[in-house]
Amino acid sequence: MPFITNTTGKESVDIFYEDHGEGQPVILIHGWPLSSKSWEQQVWKIVESGYRCITYDRRGFGISSVSWDGYDYSSLASDLHTIIEGLKLEDAIIVGFSMGGGEVVRYLTDYGSNKISKAALISSIIPLVKEKDDNPDGVPETALDDIKNALQSDRVGFLKDFHRGFYNYDSNKDKVSQAQLDYDFIIASHASPRATIQTALAWMHTDFREELKNIDLPTLIVHGDADETVPIATSAEQAAKGIRDNTYKIIKGAPHGLNITHAEELNELLIDFISK
Repeated sequence: MPFITNTTGKESVDIFYEDHGEGQPVILIHGWPLSSKSWEQQVWKIVESGYRCITYDRRGFGISSVSWDGYDYSSLASDLHTIIEGLKLEDAIIVGFSMGGGEVVRYLTDYGSNKISKAALISSIIPLVKEKDDNPDGVPETALDDIKNALQSDRVGFLKDFHRGFYNYDSNKDKVSQAQLDYDFIIASHASPRATIQTALAWMHTDFREELKNIDLPTLIVHGDADETVPIATSAEQAAKGIRDNTYKIIKGAPHGLNITHAEELNELLIDFISK
């Protein structure tokens, strides 16, 4: 199985990746608390549309190796950088889902855009999740503390029900199966407990608002207006105001996990953006 080793931090980590297709590279960065398997409905479409599609497991998730520390966004962006350098990619398009939007922005902050042509933020946490005086639509810190405490006391119990809200399951039973919920639970429950908690703290508390100016390339922003996990007002709406060259698309009625529930609409938006 293909792995690339990142040796830049205190601990080296082996990052698992898959590389399919030919043409301009498109890198898909998964959300929390899943793995690269969550992109199943996008990979085939990208490859069949004539592009090279690369997915990878965030450190501590999927079958990438586990470090004790290194779950801040600069460390995570260094893993993306290792993929880009190791595969000698040029003119790449980087696509971040949910938490993965943070890697997109931090990569551009830390490494610049000389190897990147476009970016996409899908159901992204960018720019700030947490409620603050100047971010009143954010998630209250007490709610974030509840998530952290639940992960620490009964991680698998929390994860068992998490994806019902991820997909607005009660309203979307015609679009997402119980088997999909079970599959997500299996993936999430097998992730490192340490990585699950530490990456949650990263997406909860990292403020990317000042870094939006570092996104100096065409950027697609896609969000569902029924997203109950990452409210659109504190994420996509702010990102669209702060990123200079953006295409902002709202999928009506879509939840956070729109890559599953609204895969066809998302795929059309992605391919249209990539091909221009």
